[in-house]
Amino acid sequence: MEKVVVLITGCSSGIGLGLAVRLASDASHRFKVYATMRNLSKKERLLESVQDCHADTLEILQLDIVDPLSLAAATQRIREQRVDVLVCNAVVGLMGPLETYSYQAMKNIFDINLFGTISTIQTFLPGMKQRKAGKIIVSSSVGGLQGVPFNSAYCASKFAVEGLCESLAIVLQEFNVHISLIECGPVNTSFLTNLQSTDPEGSTLQGLDPETHGLYRRYIQHCQGLFRDVAQDTEEVIQVFLEAIQAPHPPLRYFTTQFFMPFTKLKLSCPDGSEYVRAMHKFVFSGAHA
Repeated sequence: MEKVVVLITGCSSGIGLGLAVRLASDASHRFKVYATMRNLSKKERLLESVQDCHADTLEILQLDIVDPLSLAAATQRIREQRVDVLVCNAVVGLMGPLETYSYQAMKNIFDINLFGTISTIQTFLPGMKQRKAGKIIVSSSVGGLQGVPFNSAYCASKFAVEGLCESLAIVLQEFNVHISLIECGPVNTSFLTNLQSTDPEGSTLQGLDPETHGLYRRYIQHCQGLFRDVAQDTEEVIQVFLEAIQAPHPPLRYFTTQFFMPFTKLKLSCPDGSEYVRAMHKFVFSGAHA
């Protein structure tokens, strides 16, 4: 029986690493996993996690999703010359007051979160359409569905990804290709550690108005409490990815947590946005729950 060929981006840590291990370690050897990462010097953790895995279920490839030459080189190393399931998981964050963002930092966010995702899909979509079969799974976020304070550039990039995938899903129905967004909330991964963020006590905030500075301090406290109290374990989120990969007809969106669903529903029930803005302000700055 032919293995399902899965290519995953962003496998040096977190969800990408965990998902690659789970699929490559499948007891029935159903999957051939191409685990990719921009920097191969970070592959040791993945190798340690799959040391007992059969050699024919996992290969690690260098892939920089914002580099067309890297994408082209990676495709040449796929022995089966096809990808059945593409998991776009390479994501970066940016947190802080908008006034403190540099142009380069914002460009980097969009290059990876949006344009890198587009380039990766562009690379593998023609083959899926030709075969009339395929799945594209995209790591998204509740920050792609609702604005989150002090995450404006990140949310903008993820809102764009939501529009990209929703638009594609309509057309891809004709080709038996399914695209799914995995809407994650806070997850206990290295994402928060690797997040580009403005230090509330740092020199970058010099000159910022005191009110915004104070709100940002309160937001940092809110985030710390949120990750302490409601962050999901990586394995819990990986299970949702597995559900999407194995479903015959996966839907457009999967929610890994119901915690933020009241906000999502509020945006739909009050289309002018005023109720959502008030509720999110209260939730973040007053310590109230949704």
